Amino acid sequence: MEELYRMVADPSRVKLSGIEEKYVSDHLGRLRGTCDALVFPIRSEEVSAVLKWAYDRSIPVTPRGAGTNLVGSTVPERGGIVLDLSRMNRILELDEQTLTVTVEPGVVLADLQAYVEERGLFYPPDPGEKQATIGGNISTNAGGMRAVKYGVTRDYVRGLTAVLPNGEVIRTGGKVVKDSSGLSLKHLLIGSEGTLGVITECVLKLIPKPTFVLGALVPFADLKTGIDAVIRLIHEKASPTAIEFMERKVVALGEQYMGTFFPFPDAAAYILLSFDGNSDSEVRAHADNARQSVLQSGALDFLPLDDPAVLDQVWKVRGSLVKAVEAVSEQEPVDIVVPIDKTAEFIAYANEVERETGVQLISFGHAGDGNVHLCVVRGERDTEAWQRDLKEVMSRIYGKSQELGGLTSGEHGIGLTKKPYFAKATDPVVLAAMRSVKASLDDRNILNAGKIF
Repeated sequence: MEELYRMVADPSRVKLSGIEEKYVSDHLGRLRGTCDALVFPIRSEEVSAVLKWAYDRSIPVTPRGAGTNLVGSTVPERGGIVLDLSRMNRILELDEQTLTVTVEPGVVLADLQAYVEERGLFYPPDPGEKQATIGGNISTNAGGMRAVKYGVTRDYVRGLTAVLPNGEVIRTGGKVVKDSSGLSLKHLLIGSEGTLGVITECVLKLIPKPTFVLGALVPFADLKTGIDAVIRLIHEKASPTAIEFMERKVVALGEQYMGTFFPFPDAAAYILLSFDGNSDSEVRAHADNARQSVLQSGALDFLPLDDPAVLDQVWKVRGSLVKAVEAVSEQEPVDIVVPIDKTAEFIAYANEVERETGVQLISFGHAGDGNVHLCVVRGERDTEAWQRDLKEVMSRIYGKSQELGGLTSGEHGIGLTKKPYFAKATDPVVLAAMRSVKASLDDRNILNAGKIF
Protein backbone atom coordinates (compact mmCIF):
# COMPACT_ATOMS: atom_id res chain seq x y z
CA MET A 1 0.00 0.00 0.00
CA GLU A 2 2.96 2.32 0.50
CA GLU A 3 3.25 2.44 -3.30
CA LEU A 4 0.19 4.73 -3.22
CA TYR A 5 2.43 7.54 -1.99
CA ARG A 6 4.04 7.68 -5.44
CA MET A 7 0.71 8.27 -7.18
CA VAL A 8 -0.41 11.29 -5.18
CA ALA A 9 1.47 14.59 -5.34
CA ASP A 10 1.03 15.28 -1.63
CA PRO A 11 1.75 12.19 0.53
CA SER A 12 -0.39 13.65 3.33
CA ARG A 13 -3.41 12.79 1.17
CA VAL A 14 -2.68 9.07 1.62
CA LYS A 15 -3.41 7.51 4.99
CA LEU A 16 -2.42 3.94 5.87
CA SER A 17 -3.15 4.11 9.59
CA GLY A 18 -5.20 6.11 12.05
CA ILE A 19 -8.14 6.18 9.63
CA GLU A 20 -11.25 7.69 11.21
CA GLU A 21 -14.27 5.43 11.55
CA LYS A 22 -16.47 7.73 9.46
CA TYR A 23 -14.53 6.76 6.33
CA VAL A 24 -15.57 3.11 6.63
CA SER A 25 -19.27 3.82 7.20
CA ASP A 26 -22.12 5.97 5.89
CA HIS A 27 -24.35 8.67 7.34
CA LEU A 28 -26.20 6.35 9.71
CA GLY A 29 -22.98 4.81 11.02
CA ARG A 30 -24.53 1.42 11.74
CA LEU A 31 -22.68 -0.51 9.05
CA ARG A 32 -18.91 -0.52 9.30
CA GLY A 33 -16.32 -1.92 6.95
CA THR A 34 -12.54 -1.92 6.94
CA CYS A 35 -9.89 -0.42 4.70
CA ASP A 36 -6.14 -0.63 4.32
CA ALA A 37 -5.72 2.82 2.78
CA LEU A 38 -7.57 6.11 2.51
CA VAL A 39 -6.72 8.29 -0.49
CA PHE A 40 -7.85 11.88 -1.18
CA PRO A 41 -7.26 12.53 -4.91
CA ILE A 42 -7.54 16.04 -6.33
CA ARG A 43 -7.17 15.26 -10.06
CA SER A 44 -8.51 12.69 -12.54
CA GLU A 45 -4.92 11.56 -13.16
CA GLU A 46 -4.55 10.55 -9.52
CA VAL A 47 -7.83 8.64 -9.57
CA SER A 48 -6.70 6.88 -12.74
CA ALA A 49 -3.32 5.93 -11.28
CA VAL A 50 -4.85 4.54 -8.08
CA LEU A 51 -7.47 2.51 -9.94
CA LYS A 52 -4.96 1.09 -12.43
CA TRP A 53 -2.70 0.06 -9.58
CA ALA A 54 -5.60 -1.51 -7.67
CA TYR A 55 -6.95 -3.25 -10.79
CA ASP A 56 -3.59 -4.83 -11.58
CA ARG A 57 -3.53 -6.26 -8.05
CA SER A 58 -7.28 -7.01 -7.72
CA ILE A 59 -7.53 -4.72 -4.67
CA PRO A 60 -11.06 -3.46 -3.83
CA VAL A 61 -11.73 0.28 -4.15
CA THR A 62 -14.70 2.06 -2.54
CA PRO A 63 -15.44 5.61 -3.77
CA ARG A 64 -17.16 8.10 -1.48
CA GLY A 65 -18.08 11.78 -1.31
CA ALA A 66 -19.61 13.45 1.75
CA GLY A 67 -20.70 10.11 3.22
CA THR A 68 -24.38 11.10 3.45
CA ASN A 69 -25.56 7.84 1.89
CA LEU A 70 -28.26 5.94 3.83
CA VAL A 71 -28.01 2.40 2.42
CA GLY A 72 -24.36 1.45 2.92
CA SER A 73 -23.15 2.33 -0.57
CA THR A 74 -19.98 3.90 0.85
CA VAL A 75 -19.14 1.09 3.27
CA PRO A 76 -15.91 -0.73 2.23
CA GLU A 77 -17.27 -4.20 2.89
CA ARG A 78 -14.23 -5.97 1.41
CA GLY A 79 -11.41 -3.77 2.66
CA GLY A 80 -8.84 -2.34 0.29
CA ILE A 81 -8.80 1.36 -0.62
CA VAL A 82 -11.33 4.07 0.22
CA LEU A 83 -11.16 6.77 -2.46
CA ASP A 84 -12.53 9.97 -0.93
CA LEU A 85 -13.36 12.53 -3.63
CA SER A 86 -14.46 15.33 -1.32
CA ARG A 87 -11.35 17.41 -2.07
CA MET A 88 -12.15 17.45 -5.78
CA ASN A 89 -14.52 20.30 -5.04
CA ARG A 90 -13.88 23.00 -7.65
CA ILE A 91 -16.46 24.71 -9.83
CA LEU A 92 -14.49 24.66 -13.07
CA GLU A 93 -16.62 26.68 -15.47
CA LEU A 94 -19.93 28.48 -15.73
CA ASP A 95 -20.96 28.71 -19.38
CA GLU A 96 -23.91 31.07 -19.66
CA GLN A 97 -24.08 30.60 -23.43
CA THR A 98 -24.89 26.90 -23.15
CA LEU A 99 -26.49 27.18 -19.69
CA THR A 100 -24.11 24.62 -18.23
CA VAL A 101 -21.79 24.47 -15.26
CA THR A 102 -18.81 22.12 -15.09
CA VAL A 103 -17.86 20.91 -11.61
CA GLU A 104 -15.77 18.31 -9.86
CA PRO A 105 -17.64 15.53 -8.02
CA GLY A 106 -16.83 16.79 -4.52
CA VAL A 107 -18.74 20.06 -4.93
CA VAL A 108 -21.46 20.21 -2.27
CA LEU A 109 -25.01 20.60 -3.57
CA ALA A 110 -25.78 23.62 -1.36
CA ASP A 111 -22.64 25.39 -2.57
CA LEU A 112 -23.47 24.76 -6.23
CA GLN A 113 -27.04 25.98 -5.82
CA ALA A 114 -25.89 29.16 -4.06
CA TYR A 115 -23.19 29.81 -6.69
CA VAL A 116 -25.51 29.62 -9.70
CA GLU A 117 -28.43 31.40 -8.02
CA GLU A 118 -26.21 34.38 -7.21
CA ARG A 119 -25.77 34.64 -10.99
CA GLY A 120 -29.47 34.40 -11.84
CA LEU A 121 -29.39 30.70 -12.74
CA PHE A 122 -30.94 27.61 -11.21
CA TYR A 123 -29.96 23.98 -10.62
CA PRO A 124 -33.34 22.34 -9.88
CA PRO A 125 -32.50 18.92 -8.32
CA ASP A 126 -33.16 19.38 -4.61
CA PRO A 127 -32.74 16.26 -2.44
CA GLY A 128 -33.23 16.76 1.27
CA GLU A 129 -29.54 16.41 2.16
CA LYS A 130 -28.00 19.65 0.90
CA GLN A 131 -24.51 18.71 2.15
CA ALA A 132 -24.30 15.75 -0.22
CA THR A 133 -21.83 16.04 -3.10
CA ILE A 134 -22.76 16.30 -6.75
CA GLY A 135 -20.88 13.09 -7.48
CA GLY A 136 -22.94 11.31 -4.86
CA ASN A 137 -26.17 12.81 -6.22
CA ILE A 138 -25.29 11.52 -9.70
CA SER A 139 -24.26 8.11 -8.40
CA THR A 140 -27.68 7.62 -6.79
CA ASN A 141 -29.70 9.66 -9.30
CA ALA A 142 -30.94 11.76 -6.39
CA GLY A 143 -34.46 13.12 -6.72
CA GLY A 144 -35.83 15.41 -4.06
CA MET A 145 -38.75 17.72 -3.54
CA ARG A 146 -38.80 19.54 -6.88
CA ALA A 147 -38.89 16.37 -8.99
CA VAL A 148 -42.63 16.68 -9.65
CA LYS A 149 -41.99 19.74 -11.84
CA TYR A 150 -38.34 19.64 -12.80
CA GLY A 151 -37.34 15.98 -12.77
CA VAL A 152 -34.38 14.31 -11.07
CA THR A 153 -30.58 14.53 -11.24
CA ARG A 154 -30.42 12.42 -14.41
CA ASP A 155 -32.33 15.13 -16.27
CA TYR A 156 -29.59 17.69 -15.55
CA VAL A 157 -26.44 15.72 -16.37
CA ARG A 158 -25.14 16.71 -19.80
CA GLY A 159 -21.72 15.11 -19.67
CA LEU A 160 -19.41 13.09 -17.43
CA THR A 161 -15.73 12.30 -17.16
CA ALA A 162 -15.18 9.03 -15.34
CA VAL A 163 -12.36 6.62 -14.59
CA LEU A 164 -13.13 2.97 -15.30
CA PRO A 165 -12.02 0.25 -12.88
CA ASN A 166 -8.90 -0.48 -14.97
CA GLY A 167 -7.81 3.16 -14.77
CA GLU A 168 -8.90 4.24 -18.24
CA VAL A 169 -10.51 7.68 -18.46
CA ILE A 170 -13.67 8.15 -20.53
CA ARG A 171 -15.69 11.24 -21.44
CA THR A 172 -19.31 10.81 -22.36
CA GLY A 173 -21.84 13.45 -23.34
CA GLY A 174 -20.87 17.13 -23.14
CA LYS A 175 -22.46 20.57 -23.37
CA VAL A 176 -24.77 19.42 -26.17
CA VAL A 177 -28.53 19.23 -25.68
CA LYS A 178 -29.11 16.12 -27.80
CA ASP A 179 -27.12 12.90 -28.11
CA SER A 180 -28.04 9.86 -30.20
CA SER A 181 -24.42 8.83 -30.71
CA GLY A 182 -24.38 5.20 -29.70
CA LEU A 183 -25.01 3.68 -26.27
CA SER A 184 -25.36 6.25 -23.50
CA LEU A 185 -22.58 5.39 -21.08
CA LYS A 186 -23.45 8.61 -19.28
CA HIS A 187 -26.86 7.30 -18.30
CA LEU A 188 -25.34 3.97 -17.35
CA LEU A 189 -23.04 5.69 -14.86
CA ILE A 190 -25.87 7.77 -13.38
CA GLY A 191 -27.45 5.78 -10.55
CA SER A 192 -24.78 3.05 -10.60
CA GLU A 193 -23.64 3.87 -7.03
CA GLY A 194 -19.96 3.86 -7.95
CA THR A 195 -19.94 0.26 -9.20
CA LEU A 196 -19.04 0.99 -12.84
CA GLY A 197 -16.69 3.98 -12.71
CA VAL A 198 -15.49 6.89 -10.59
CA ILE A 199 -16.91 10.23 -11.72
CA THR A 200 -14.28 12.98 -11.78
CA GLU A 201 -15.98 15.79 -13.72
CA CYS A 202 -19.62 16.70 -14.36
CA VAL A 203 -21.25 18.98 -16.92
CA LEU A 204 -24.65 20.02 -15.56
CA LYS A 205 -27.61 21.71 -17.19
CA LEU A 206 -28.91 24.94 -15.68
CA ILE A 207 -32.06 26.97 -16.27
CA PRO A 208 -32.89 30.63 -15.58
CA LYS A 209 -33.74 31.16 -11.93
CA PRO A 210 -37.49 31.54 -11.31
CA THR A 211 -38.25 35.09 -10.23
CA PHE A 212 -41.17 34.40 -7.90
CA VAL A 213 -41.66 31.60 -5.36
CA LEU A 214 -44.70 30.93 -3.20
CA GLY A 215 -45.38 28.16 -0.72
CA ALA A 216 -48.59 26.90 0.83
CA LEU A 217 -49.39 24.61 3.73
CA VAL A 218 -52.55 22.52 3.53
CA PRO A 219 -53.78 20.68 6.66
CA PHE A 220 -55.99 17.58 6.56
CA ALA A 221 -57.96 15.61 9.12
CA ASP A 222 -56.30 12.39 7.92
CA LEU A 223 -53.48 11.42 5.60
CA LYS A 224 -55.61 9.46 3.12
CA THR A 225 -57.73 12.52 2.35
CA GLY A 226 -54.54 14.49 1.76
CA ILE A 227 -53.04 11.91 -0.60
CA ASP A 228 -56.31 11.61 -2.50
CA ALA A 229 -56.34 15.41 -2.86
CA VAL A 230 -52.89 15.25 -4.46
CA ILE A 231 -54.15 12.98 -7.23
CA ARG A 232 -56.81 15.52 -8.11
CA LEU A 233 -54.35 18.41 -7.78
CA ILE A 234 -51.93 16.91 -10.29
CA HIS A 235 -54.66 17.02 -12.93
CA GLU A 236 -55.46 20.68 -12.25
CA LYS A 237 -53.74 23.65 -13.90
CA ALA A 238 -51.67 24.33 -10.81
CA SER A 239 -48.14 23.33 -11.91
CA PRO A 240 -46.72 22.87 -8.40
CA THR A 241 -42.94 22.76 -8.02
CA ALA A 242 -43.17 20.43 -5.03
CA ILE A 243 -45.91 18.40 -3.35
CA GLU A 244 -44.83 16.96 -0.01
CA PHE A 245 -46.89 14.99 2.49
CA MET A 246 -46.24 14.59 6.21
CA GLU A 247 -47.96 12.98 9.14
CA ARG A 248 -48.45 15.10 12.25
CA LYS A 249 -46.40 12.70 14.39
CA VAL A 250 -43.26 13.26 12.34
CA VAL A 251 -43.87 17.02 12.09
CA ALA A 252 -43.97 17.12 15.90
CA LEU A 253 -40.54 15.51 15.98
CA GLY A 254 -39.31 18.02 13.40
CA GLU A 255 -40.61 20.93 15.50
CA GLN A 256 -38.84 19.60 18.56
CA TYR A 257 -35.63 18.97 16.64
CA MET A 258 -35.57 22.40 14.99
CA GLY A 259 -36.95 24.32 17.99
CA THR A 260 -39.71 25.86 15.92
CA PHE A 261 -43.42 25.47 15.22
CA PHE A 262 -45.74 24.37 12.45
CA PRO A 263 -49.13 25.99 11.74
CA PHE A 264 -52.34 23.98 12.29
CA PRO A 265 -51.05 21.76 15.15
CA ASP A 266 -54.41 19.96 15.37
CA ALA A 267 -54.18 18.52 11.85
CA ALA A 268 -53.38 14.83 11.40
CA ALA A 269 -51.46 15.36 8.17
CA TYR A 270 -50.20 18.09 5.87
CA ILE A 271 -49.54 18.68 2.22
CA LEU A 272 -46.77 21.21 1.63
CA LEU A 273 -46.86 22.91 -1.76
CA SER A 274 -44.45 25.13 -3.61
CA PHE A 275 -44.96 27.16 -6.78
CA ASP A 276 -42.46 29.12 -8.85
CA GLY A 277 -42.45 31.08 -12.08
CA ASN A 278 -41.39 34.25 -13.83
CA SER A 279 -44.27 36.51 -12.76
CA ASP A 280 -46.14 37.06 -9.55
CA SER A 281 -49.49 36.79 -11.33
CA GLU A 282 -48.55 33.44 -12.88
CA VAL A 283 -47.47 31.96 -9.55
CA ARG A 284 -50.53 33.23 -7.69
CA ALA A 285 -52.84 31.91 -10.40
CA HIS A 286 -51.33 28.45 -9.94
CA ALA A 287 -51.71 28.76 -6.17
CA ASP A 288 -55.38 29.82 -6.52
CA ASN A 289 -56.08 26.79 -8.72
CA ALA A 290 -54.45 24.58 -6.12
CA ARG A 291 -56.44 26.19 -3.30
CA GLN A 292 -59.75 25.52 -5.02
CA SER A 293 -58.74 21.95 -5.80
CA VAL A 294 -57.61 20.92 -2.31
CA LEU A 295 -60.51 22.63 -0.52
CA GLN A 296 -62.93 20.76 -2.75
CA SER A 297 -61.03 17.57 -1.85
CA GLY A 298 -61.48 17.97 1.90
CA ALA A 299 -58.60 20.18 3.05
CA LEU A 300 -59.17 21.95 6.37
CA ASP A 301 -57.55 25.14 5.10
CA PHE A 302 -55.07 26.57 2.62
CA LEU A 303 -52.37 28.79 4.09
CA PRO A 304 -50.21 30.76 1.62
CA LEU A 305 -46.70 31.13 3.01
CA ASP A 306 -46.14 34.71 1.83
CA ASP A 307 -43.59 35.52 4.52
CA PRO A 308 -40.19 34.23 3.30
CA ALA A 309 -39.11 33.60 6.89
CA VAL A 310 -42.15 31.41 7.60
CA LEU A 311 -41.73 29.63 4.26
CA ASP A 312 -38.08 28.91 5.07
CA GLN A 313 -39.02 27.71 8.55
CA VAL A 314 -41.65 25.27 7.28
CA TRP A 315 -39.32 23.83 4.62
CA LYS A 316 -36.52 23.47 7.17
CA VAL A 317 -38.82 21.36 9.33
CA ARG A 318 -39.63 19.22 6.28
CA GLY A 319 -35.95 18.87 5.44
CA SER A 320 -35.07 17.79 8.98
CA LEU A 321 -37.55 14.95 9.35
CA VAL A 322 -35.16 12.01 8.98
CA LYS A 323 -32.68 13.60 11.38
CA ALA A 324 -35.51 14.42 13.78
CA VAL A 325 -36.63 10.79 13.93
CA GLU A 326 -33.05 9.59 14.24
CA ALA A 327 -32.51 11.93 17.20
CA VAL A 328 -35.26 10.11 19.12
CA SER A 329 -34.63 6.50 18.10
CA GLU A 330 -32.68 4.35 15.72
CA GLN A 331 -34.72 3.90 12.56
CA GLU A 332 -34.45 2.18 9.20
CA PRO A 333 -35.09 4.61 6.32
CA VAL A 334 -37.19 3.38 3.41
CA ASP A 335 -37.72 5.26 0.13
CA ILE A 336 -40.10 3.04 -1.81
CA VAL A 337 -41.69 4.49 -4.94
CA VAL A 338 -45.12 3.40 -6.19
CA PRO A 339 -47.41 4.62 -8.98
CA ILE A 340 -48.88 7.94 -7.87
CA ASP A 341 -52.42 6.59 -7.76
CA LYS A 342 -51.29 3.80 -5.41
CA THR A 343 -49.67 6.09 -2.83
CA ALA A 344 -52.68 6.23 -0.51
CA GLU A 345 -53.17 2.47 -0.70
CA PHE A 346 -49.54 1.84 0.15
CA ILE A 347 -49.59 4.21 3.14
CA ALA A 348 -52.83 2.65 4.38
CA TYR A 349 -51.11 -0.73 4.22
CA ALA A 350 -48.08 0.63 6.10
CA ASN A 351 -50.42 1.87 8.85
CA GLU A 352 -52.01 -1.59 8.95
CA VAL A 353 -48.56 -3.16 9.37
CA GLU A 354 -47.87 -0.70 12.19
CA ARG A 355 -51.06 -1.73 14.02
CA GLU A 356 -50.42 -5.46 13.56
CA THR A 357 -46.72 -5.51 14.48
CA GLY A 358 -46.52 -2.68 17.02
CA VAL A 359 -43.56 -1.23 15.10
CA GLN A 360 -43.97 2.51 14.59
CA LEU A 361 -43.90 3.57 10.93
CA ILE A 362 -43.65 7.29 10.25
CA SER A 363 -44.64 8.43 6.77
CA PHE A 364 -43.67 11.47 4.72
CA GLY A 365 -42.35 12.04 1.25
CA HIS A 366 -42.90 13.28 -2.25
CA ALA A 367 -46.61 12.92 -2.89
CA GLY A 368 -46.29 14.30 -6.41
CA ASP A 369 -44.23 11.36 -7.67
CA GLY A 370 -45.25 8.47 -5.42
CA ASN A 371 -41.95 8.41 -3.51
CA VAL A 372 -42.90 7.35 0.01
CA HIS A 373 -40.36 7.78 2.81
CA LEU A 374 -40.96 5.58 5.82
CA CYS A 375 -39.03 5.58 9.06
CA VAL A 376 -39.25 2.15 10.67
CA VAL A 377 -38.65 3.08 14.31
CA ARG A 378 -36.78 0.77 16.68
CA GLY A 379 -38.04 2.24 19.93
CA GLU A 380 -37.00 0.31 23.05
CA ARG A 381 -36.45 -3.07 21.34
CA ASP A 382 -33.33 -5.03 22.14
CA THR A 383 -31.12 -6.20 19.28
CA GLU A 384 -32.79 -9.58 18.82
CA ALA A 385 -36.33 -8.18 18.84
CA TRP A 386 -35.36 -5.30 16.55
CA GLN A 387 -33.80 -7.57 13.93
CA ARG A 388 -36.79 -9.92 14.03
CA ASP A 389 -39.43 -7.20 13.82
CA LEU A 390 -37.52 -5.16 11.26
CA LYS A 391 -37.20 -8.15 8.95
CA GLU A 392 -40.93 -8.83 9.15
CA VAL A 393 -41.91 -5.20 8.54
CA MET A 394 -39.47 -4.69 5.68
CA SER A 395 -40.52 -7.91 3.96
CA ARG A 396 -44.17 -6.93 4.15
CA ILE A 397 -43.83 -3.35 2.92
CA TYR A 398 -41.46 -4.23 0.08
CA GLY A 399 -43.80 -7.05 -0.88
CA LYS A 400 -46.73 -4.63 -0.99
CA SER A 401 -44.73 -2.19 -3.06
CA GLN A 402 -43.99 -4.91 -5.60
CA GLU A 403 -47.66 -5.92 -5.65
CA LEU A 404 -48.64 -2.32 -6.45
CA GLY A 405 -46.13 -2.02 -9.28
CA GLY A 406 -43.60 -0.08 -7.26
CA LEU A 407 -39.80 -0.24 -7.02
CA THR A 408 -37.35 -0.77 -4.19
CA SER A 409 -35.80 2.70 -4.20
CA GLY A 410 -36.87 6.08 -5.51
CA GLU A 411 -33.66 7.99 -4.72
CA HIS A 412 -31.50 6.52 -1.94
CA GLY A 413 -30.18 3.64 -4.03
CA ILE A 414 -29.73 -0.03 -3.12
CA GLY A 415 -26.26 -0.23 -1.57
CA LEU A 416 -25.99 -3.03 0.96
CA THR A 417 -29.13 -2.71 3.08
CA LYS A 418 -31.69 -2.95 0.27
CA LYS A 419 -30.00 -5.76 -1.67
CA PRO A 420 -32.21 -8.65 -0.50
CA TYR A 421 -35.43 -6.73 -1.23
CA PHE A 422 -34.14 -5.52 -4.59
CA ALA A 423 -33.14 -9.06 -5.56
CA LYS A 424 -36.53 -10.46 -4.59
CA ALA A 425 -38.47 -7.77 -6.46
CA THR A 426 -36.39 -7.77 -9.66
CA ASP A 427 -36.69 -10.10 -12.64
CA PRO A 428 -33.72 -12.54 -12.55
CA VAL A 429 -33.11 -11.81 -16.23
CA VAL A 430 -32.78 -8.09 -15.42
CA LEU A 431 -30.40 -8.84 -12.55
CA ALA A 432 -28.31 -11.06 -14.84
CA ALA A 433 -28.13 -8.26 -17.42
CA MET A 434 -26.98 -5.80 -14.74
CA ARG A 435 -24.29 -8.21 -13.59
CA SER A 436 -23.15 -8.67 -17.18
CA VAL A 437 -22.72 -4.91 -17.57
CA LYS A 438 -20.77 -4.81 -14.32
CA ALA A 439 -18.53 -7.68 -15.43
CA SER A 440 -17.84 -6.10 -18.82
CA LEU A 441 -16.55 -2.89 -17.21
CA ASP A 442 -15.11 -4.40 -14.05
CA ASP A 443 -14.10 -7.98 -14.81
CA ARG A 444 -12.06 -8.19 -11.59
CA ASN A 445 -14.94 -6.82 -9.47
CA ILE A 446 -12.83 -4.28 -7.59
CA LEU A 447 -15.04 -1.17 -7.72
CA ASN A 448 -17.57 -0.90 -4.87
CA ALA A 449 -17.83 -4.67 -4.90
CA GLY A 450 -20.81 -6.27 -3.20
CA LYS A 451 -23.20 -3.36 -3.76
CA ILE A 452 -26.60 -3.44 -5.57
CA PHE A 453 -26.26 -6.73 -7.47
